[in-house]
Amino acid sequence: MTALPVDVNPALLEIDAYSAHRHPAPVELRLDGNEGPAPPADIVSRAVAGAEAWRRYPSALAVESLIAGRLGVQPEAVLVTAGADDALERAIRVAAAPGRRVVLTDPTFEMLPRYVRLAGATPEAVPWWSGPFPVEATLARITDGTAAVVVVSPNNPTGLAITGEELERLASSMGRTLLLLDHAYVELADADLSTRALDFPNTLVFRTLSKAWGCAGLRVGYVAGRPEVVALLRRVGQPYPVSGPSLRAAEILLGGDGAYRRRYVEGTRARRGRLAAGLADRGLDCLPSQANFVLARSPGAPWLRDALAGLGIAVRAFPGRPGFADRLRITVPAGDEELDRLLAATDAALFPEAILFDMDGVLVDVAASYHEAIRGAARTFGVELGPGEIAAAKARGRANDDWRLTRDLLVAHGVEVALQDVVAVFEELYQGTATAAGLKERERPIPSRDTVERLAGRLPLAVVTGRPRADAHEALERFGVRDLFAAVIAMEDAPSKPDPAPVRLALERLGVARGWMVGDTPDDVRAARAAGVVPLGVVPPGREDPASWAATLLSAGAARVLPTIATLLEVLP
Repeated sequence: MTALPVDVNPALLEIDAYSAHRHPAPVELRLDGNEGPAPPADIVSRAVAGAEAWRRYPSALAVESLIAGRLGVQPEAVLVTAGADDALERAIRVAAAPGRRVVLTDPTFEMLPRYVRLAGATPEAVPWWSGPFPVEATLARITDGTAAVVVVSPNNPTGLAITGEELERLASSMGRTLLLLDHAYVELADADLSTRALDFPNTLVFRTLSKAWGCAGLRVGYVAGRPEVVALLRRVGQPYPVSGPSLRAAEILLGGDGAYRRRYVEGTRARRGRLAAGLADRGLDCLPSQANFVLARSPGAPWLRDALAGLGIAVRAFPGRPGFADRLRITVPAGDEELDRLLAATDAALFPEAILFDMDGVLVDVAASYHEAIRGAARTFGVELGPGEIAAAKARGRANDDWRLTRDLLVAHGVEVALQDVVAVFEELYQGTATAAGLKERERPIPSRDTVERLAGRLPLAVVTGRPRADAHEALERFGVRDLFAAVIAMEDAPSKPDPAPVRLALERLGVARGWMVGDTPDDVRAARAAGVVPLGVVPPGREDPASWAATLLSAGAARVLPTIATLLEVLP
């Protein structure tokens, strides 16, 4: 870390900034944040605040009164905060201090140990990976130096929940030690323990509109407890923690009948069971969850996370977090169609039936052939292409046909040439003439025959290329690997990538339903993704900026960028 020019709280130097560690691939199905359903349009339209809510400092009294009525407490017993996180951080600052300890479960909501350390206190963990809540083990940790005990139920990231009897036994045995009950996911649980917990003077309950209410973007949470304790939380935070527009929306939501929330809860509980069963059928071990997610365990968890991202689905991994290298937290999809998509993508990731390869830059080094033919053809028509110009065009996409790419580059330089004229010059350079060797003679194979043969011994292989069929077959024969590919899809067979049609045709020709595809361009990646095939990238030989090109492929949607084709032998299940 760079030396700081100022003195700071030493605790900060031991803590990294929060990060969800998201894969760079674009995703359409986010199952990594546990967000709930979007509120219906009629509620959203009524919740839009007027100009006064923008202009004036907000008051949370109306919302606090609504919440108090739901809980059966007086308004002074409720504090609305910027999400439940804000309330939890306040409560820890109220109780904790240097030299004191806060008892947490392991695992737990990952912000909690941060809050404890920032308060100068020490987090003390009690394992809770399965089964009932560890009441006795928790009580055994409480001493004169214990500032608080935090229970997250349902727990994030496991989904486990404390029972009412366990909670009462814990709270009643803690004396004056503060008990924090994080109930962020309670709407999805078997039992809401809020009222039961509030019977104890040492207990605070934390709730949110982020999960079952589907309003994570509003940042509205709250804490309830004895008024004199809640009053202390008011002292340690900002005076106006929630914006006026968010408070207006919360008032509309809490004042309604909550029908959409109940539908979401019922549907989520049903799909949660189907998700856990589906993952178990595919070899993943899932903890019993009472939240809107499941925590799944698999030796292939890091690969599954990347492969799903390659297919446009985000799930939560925890790289670097002890005990989580083989675990994924997966939000329960909001509908059956999304759940079907997740399970199908999991099948593609874990149980491929074939491997598909682009040819140029993947099986064959074309830096001195096709790329030189593009430059030579452009030169024939008076255009000298600059360094990196071909790579930039490939990175933009829709550049799988080198004939059309050459013409497009000429047009970009202000030179209009008929496609058939470009093709004639290009082919003469590439194929050669009676007096000059063609550029194709400069091509070299990338993976060895041994590597391809070993892959073919694992799964059927196919080529999906933009080359004309004759060129594709001739190159495979020239490098002695034609017999290892059960299908070759070429230019004449289907529209060019990024259209998924040639990828789907390859699966059809092989007689399989799912697979992986290795390519070296964004067009390859996008075609595979659109066909439901796990996209993998490789950096073609001769690339001057391999790290930058790898980032381009990942941003286009590649699950991973492989160092070599041989790496597939290590990744394949």
